Amino acid sequence: MRVLLANPESKVWSSRKQIPLGLGYLAAVLRDNGHEVAIFDAAVEDEPFEHYLDRTHFDMVGVTATTPMIYEAWVMAQQAKARGKWTILGGAHLTIMPMESMEHPYVDFVAVGEAEDTLLELVTDLETTGGKHLGDVAGIVWRNEAGKVIMNRPRVLDSAIDRFPFPAHDLFKIDQYTNLQPLTDGLDPNARSFIIMTSRGCPYKCNFCSKPVTGDTWRARSVENVLAEWRWLVRDMKATEIGVTDDIWNMKLDRAKELCRRIIEEGLNTVPWVTVHGMKVNHTDLELFQLMKAAGCKRVGFGVESGDEYILKKVIRKSQTLDMVREAFKHAQAAGLQTMGFFIFGMPEETAETMDKTIEFALELDPELANFMIAAPFPGTRMYDLLEKHGNIFSEDWHDFAIHDQKARFQIGDLDPQLVEEKWHEAYRRFYLRPNRLMQRLLSKDTWVNAPARLADARRMFLSKKGNAPAAVGKTDGAYQ
Repeated sequence: MRVLLANPESKVWSSRKQIPLGLGYLAAVLRDNGHEVAIFDAAVEDEPFEHYLDRTHFDMVGVTATTPMIYEAWVMAQQAKARGKWTILGGAHLTIMPMESMEHPYVDFVAVGEAEDTLLELVTDLETTGGKHLGDVAGIVWRNEAGKVIMNRPRVLDSAIDRFPFPAHDLFKIDQYTNLQPLTDGLDPNARSFIIMTSRGCPYKCNFCSKPVTGDTWRARSVENVLAEWRWLVRDMKATEIGVTDDIWNMKLDRAKELCRRIIEEGLNTVPWVTVHGMKVNHTDLELFQLMKAAGCKRVGFGVESGDEYILKKVIRKSQTLDMVREAFKHAQAAGLQTMGFFIFGMPEETAETMDKTIEFALELDPELANFMIAAPFPGTRMYDLLEKHGNIFSEDWHDFAIHDQKARFQIGDLDPQLVEEKWHEAYRRFYLRPNRLMQRLLSKDTWVNAPARLADARRMFLSKKGNAPAAVGKTDGAYQ
C-alpha cells in the first residue's frame, strides 16, 4: 500500500521547525514491511497540501496532531478524503479525544497511543482483506458497515523499543529544519539538525503535563542501539547538531553516563547536541555534566517551572525542590555547559508573590536562556480536569492552547488572569533587559551580524508598556502534551 504521512502547519505554533519524529518512526516501520511511504510536513513544504495530493498517488493518508493543530489536521483529512483516500489521524490530541475526530465523516480511523504496530496492522489488513479484521487491530477507533463508531482494545505499550527501526530521516527535507535548538543562534544557514529519542515515557505526574502517547512508564533503548543511531546520524546523515528529545533521558544516571562515554570513545563528540525537553534535576550529578560536556553537549535545559516551594510541590506536584534545581544548575555550569530554564506562570493558586519568586529564582539561576510560559490546560492533564470542575477555561478553541501565546487561558479561585499576563511580560523584561545580559549578547559571536536587530528589539521592549517576549526558544512547542 502507498501511504502518505502528514504533519500540519499551524500559525499559532512557534516559528522554529522540528522534525516530526513520530512520523519518521511510522514511515520506517511501514517501509521495512514492504509499503511505499512519503512524508509531507506542511511546515517546510513549498506547495499546498491539496496540490501535493493532486500530483501524487496514495491509498492512505495519515495525519498527526497536537491540540493546537487539530483543526489543520482535520482540513488535511478532509482534503485527502475528497480524493478518495483512506484517512487516519493520530498523535497526542487524538489519543486523548479520539471520538471528537470520529464525528467528522472524512476521518476513517483514529490511532490511540503509540502507533507503529497499530498502523502496520491496519494497513496490512486493509491491503490483504479489505478491512475484514479491523476489530482485531488494537489501538484504533473506526466505523463498522452500519456506521457505528467502535473503539478497539488499547494497545499495550511495548518495552522492547530497540526493535523499531531508526526513523526514516531520508524522507524529510532535512535542510529545511534549521535551528532545531539555538545551537548556533541562527548563524549556520546550512545546519543539518536531527533529533533522537533514546527513551519513551516518564513516570512523574506533573499536573500540567500529558503523556498520552508514550505513557507513564519509562522505557529505554539500549546504549548500543542509541549509539548505532547516533553514529548513523553523524557519519551517514551528516548531522551538524543533534537534539535529545526524550521526556527524561537521564532517568537512570548510570545509563546516561555510559552513553556519554561511548559517544566519546566513538569520536562522535565533534557534533554538538542539546537536551530539547530538559532534564530531571534529581537524576544528575557533577560527573554526568562533565561527561556530557566531553561528549559534545553544548546546552542542557531544566524544567524549573516555579520558584515557590508550595506551588512546585503541592500544585504542580513536581518531584524536586528548589535546592535540587540550584545544585543541578551549579554542576552544569561548573562543567562548562550552557544552561536553559523553563518556567511557568499562572498555575492554579498562584499569586503575585509566587510569580515574583519565580522571576527572582530565574534571575538567581541566571541561565543563558530562560523560557517563560503561561500555563495551558491541555486536555488529559490533571490541571484540565481541575479547571473543568472548579474553574473557567476561557476558550474551547484549541488554537488557544499554544503554550507560547501571550495570554492567560483560565481563571480559578482568586487567580487574576491579567496579573498572570503582566508577570509573564515582567519576567521577560527583567531577565533579558538587564545591562549585563544585553552586554553579553552584544559581545557574543553574532555581534556583527545581529547587533542592530538586537538593539532595536531591546529599545522596543523598553518603550513598550508591558514589553514583548523574545522569540520562543528552547522547549519544543507542545512538549507538555
